[in-house]
Amino acid sequence: MANEHVAPDRNLALELVRVTEAAAIAASDWVGRGDKMAADKAAVDAMREFIATVPMDGVVIIGEGEKDEAPMLFNGERVGNGSPPHVDIAVDPIDGTTLTSLGRGGAVAVIAVAESGAMFNPGPCVYMDKLAVGPVAKGRVSLELSITENLLAVAKAKGTSVDKITAIVLDRPRHEGIIDEIRGAGARVHLIGDGDVAGAIATAWPESEPDILFGIGGTPEGVIAAAALAGLGGEIQGRLYARDESERDQALALGYDLNRILSTSDLCGGEHSFFAATGITEGELLRGVRHLTTGIRTQSMVTRSATGTVRFVDTYHKFGLHY
Repeated sequence: MANEHVAPDRNLALELVRVTEAAAIAASDWVGRGDKMAADKAAVDAMREFIATVPMDGVVIIGEGEKDEAPMLFNGERVGNGSPPHVDIAVDPIDGTTLTSLGRGGAVAVIAVAESGAMFNPGPCVYMDKLAVGPVAKGRVSLELSITENLLAVAKAKGTSVDKITAIVLDRPRHEGIIDEIRGAGARVHLIGDGDVAGAIATAWPESEPDILFGIGGTPEGVIAAAALAGLGGEIQGRLYARDESERDQALALGYDLNRILSTSDLCGGEHSFFAATGITEGELLRGVRHLTTGIRTQSMVTRSATGTVRFVDTYHKFGLHY
């Protein structure tokens, strides 16, 4: 039947990796060149070309912006080859455009896919207050608690003291108070210049140092991070943050509750969600794109929420034949 529900299956995971690999390779040509717009365009163009071949009927919920501002991968655009399953899509061709343009580590190309209707549409709300932790501290933290109370909760969950806990925070003036409270509580601060999708993931990966993420960052990145953390067993909470009265009034008029704490499942729900990321520049979680004598090497990760499976994919792309 035409309207029969078809859930995304595990084969979709590696198809998504091909998409992020293409974006990462295209962006890598612009690493360190100081032109983040050119880097982003290259990644968007490559991602759109390959996403069109993926067996799915997808709608972009989180993209590059509204159609008039983003001619490709815009919010509401239909992507995939049109076959089932029907899915929601969130993309960030470069999480860390500034990192890429400056040649700094931690930039990744990412995509998330969930069942149709499962992804949160942030509407006019570009930013949200976020809190993310890994599996051990899941269910122990809350945006309703203070920074210090959350640090104590994480330390207790991990069976250690606060001075052994590391919080990851975007290096922004708006976070000075958060940083001061973290240090005042005795915990360590890991500042990042950009890329809070990778920052949220780091809290849930056992080989990464950060234990908890705090601060105001992009709402689209929060939705993408939710898809990743659903597969990694971690947790993210978000509360929409209006930058000014105009944005606040617009959000309220559309029915958004700016006081509501959004859970991982609120941001990316359903039983079947996937997340894929490919490193663009060297990072703690993924190696960057490496240009070799005869080809290109990439490293990616893909998660699946239904099984909690996390795969790392190390790929060699022969020149002229990659992807």
